[in-house]
This record gives sequence, structure tokens and C-alpha cells, in this order.
Amino acid sequence: MSNPANTTKSDDSENGTPPRFLIVTAAVLAVALAGAVAIAGLTAGSTGSGEDPAANGTGPLPLVPVPAPQAGRPECGTLIGALPEELTSAGDTLARRELAKPAPEATAAWGGAAPVVLRCGLNQPPELNETSGLRVINGVQWLQVPGEGSATWFVVDRDVVIALTVPDSAGTGPLQQISDTVSANLEPAPPRT
Repeated sequence: MSNPANTTKSDDSENGTPPRFLIVTAAVLAVALAGAVAIAGLTAGSTGSGEDPAANGTGPLPLVPVPAPQAGRPECGTLIGALPEELTSAGDTLARRELAKPAPEATAAWGGAAPVVLRCGLNQPPELNETSGLRVINGVQWLQVPGEGSATWFVVDRDVVIALTVPDSAGTGPLQQISDTVSANLEPAPPRT
């Protein structure tokens, strides 16, 4: 009779662990799969630079439509036609962006990945009331509505509501330049709360 203490197990599966060749095979397959996924991710849908042109500011900018029942009014057409081709923001020059089709009516945008966006003919912002703190910039009354990573400023003293969404990283240049354009092209009106 053999001594059980001197018996060596040649099969790892008897003690509940998988054979070593299965562990090695699984590890090799996992590394190969990870490599294939990485290569596919780098090459699939490449635009040459690996970036979405709209996201980096080089292609047409898609804008989500928002309710703008007065976008077709002549005041919006006048304003859009008078907007500058460039804005100055925190010392940088932001060029006017082409908008992806179909673009919402009476809209414009400037800049790259975090653009400045203007919309005309919107509904009155619900945040506007008798006690709202308005800011006057170059003769135009604005209501600031903070957002995540940006703020939307509403012109509230003209016959149409205008919104300018500005990234938090921008300086005051876009507000000043748009205020000048609004003052030069649209008559003031009392804010409607």
C-alpha cells in the first residue's frame, strides 16, 4: 500500500484549481482581445486626426433647436445680419462658425469646442421677474441664468428676446460686442416680466 503523504498530484484539477495551461491560454486571449479592441478604436471612424470636426471647432456646428416662436420676426433678421464675424473672448479671437443643416432659425455661433451661441426670438425666460437682478452692458439690459460650464444671458429690453450662451472660460468681450450690436440695431423696450 502506498503512503498518501508521498503521493504528488499531477493533475491540478483534483484540488479545485484549473490546469495551468488553461490559465495561460485565458491570459493570452485576454491580452490579444484588448489589443484588438485598442487597434479597432484607433482606426475606426478616423477623420485623419481622430477627432470629430464639429467638436474641435473645424466643421459645421450642430445646434439643438429650442422654442423660438419669434425667430422669424424682422428684428431677428436685422440682428443676425449685423452680427460680427469675430468676437474677442479672454484675449482670443473667435471666428463665426458655420452651422450644421438644418440650423435653427435666427442663430449664430463663434469659436471652437466651447462655442459662444446666440439665439433670437426665444420665449421670455421664466427666471425674469420684478426682482430679477439685471445687468446693463453698453446700454443693454441682460439677465444672467447660470448653467453647467456656461451661462446664458438674455437681452430683456428689446421687442424680441435674445439669448447669448457663453462658456465659463470666456471673458466679457462677447457680451460687450453683442451689446454694441443690439444697441446699434434694435430699439429699446421696457422689460416684460
